[in-house]
Amino acid sequence: MKTFYFIILATLTTLSLAAPSPLQAATDQLDELRQDVEKARQEDKIKELKRTEQLENLKRDQQLNQSQQQLDQSKSQKAEPGNAQQPSAVETQRQIDRQKIDEQLQRLQTDQQINRIERESNPQRQQQQINDLQRQQQIRSLQEQIQRNQLQQDLDRLRQQPHSR
Repeated sequence: MKTFYFIILATLTTLSLAAPSPLQAATDQLDELRQDVEKARQEDKIKELKRTEQLENLKRDQQLNQSQQQLDQSKSQKAEPGNAQQPSAVETQRQIDRQKIDEQLQRLQTDQQINRIERESNPQRQQQQINDLQRQQQIRSLQEQIQRNQLQQDLDRLRQQPHSR
């Protein structure tokens, strides 16, 4: 009889060690759920980054188009040959063109960074990369605003110059 109890006790001990405890299974499920939630948060942040970038791009495009229209209007009003304002208008046009190219390049670089962030498997590293990209976007946005303000000042100066030589 003692051996029978011993065999049952040994079997139960083996089964309890081999099977995961309900607490362990619940902990595993909770960890998995936390990882899924964190991944969803990261994906939402990436989507928000993309939306913010697209909105900023649209605003920049609109402002550049307005600057271009103002410059074109200023050029047409002062289209006299040999006019002293032409070099300034040409330089302003170059600045606008340069800014458009720089912004296109920056958009491509941002897209590449977002793609790298999406491929990152480490959630902490991914969050750090998102934070870095957000800071870069803020800095770039401020720099571009400064450039747009300078272009606007140049255009305003061109408009205020007298029509005669």
